Amino acid sequence: MTPAELTTALHWRYATKSFDSTKSIPEDAWQALLESLVLAPSSFGLQPWKFIIVSNPETRQRLRENSWGQPQVTDADKLVVFTSRTDMTPKDIQRWIDRLSEVQKQSPEELKGYAGIVEGFCQRMSPEARHHWNVRQTYIALGQFMAAAAIIGIDTCPLEGIDPTGYDHELGLAGTGYATCVACAIGYRADDDKSATRPKARFIQSEVINEH
Repeated sequence: MTPAELTTALHWRYATKSFDSTKSIPEDAWQALLESLVLAPSSFGLQPWKFIIVSNPETRQRLRENSWGQPQVTDADKLVVFTSRTDMTPKDIQRWIDRLSEVQKQSPEELKGYAGIVEGFCQRMSPEARHHWNVRQTYIALGQFMAAAAIIGIDTCPLEGIDPTGYDHELGLAGTGYATCVACAIGYRADDDKSATRPKARFIQSEVINEH
């Protein structure tokens, strides 16, 4: 992909308001997008999230009722609910260290110092602060997911206009250690979505980017 192709894809992307419910994402493209979630960066690599793909039509209808009636929830081909860890405990950290040890072929003893740094950083925060930190990490994954979709010509709409508590109830998240923070509808824009033809309005580069 050239720099020009990248900027073209980013200009093409917009928060799709009306999806064509008859169009489906090809399986190879969908698997690539799922991999973009798996590969999303996070602080210390902790990956404090879980991504829920909601396929059941009845569940999606109930989620729409918890989303101010937004049609994207039911009309898009897929709905991804981004959930974050409600805390970051020593057990969570050890789970990541074990995975790191497995993949990078390092012994737990070799990673003990790194584990101590991560745990020390997390324990300096309150449980509430750790939850907010996890939510911020999850938005990094959302950004990567949306950018990846735009690059391969698939439309998205991030959804913050939702009732997270209602989503948690419908998805059975109570007691799991995860809570809803944002959702994303993904599929293909409808031909009559007027938002698609509106010029993208942004502040000029010099107003949002400073150099020192």
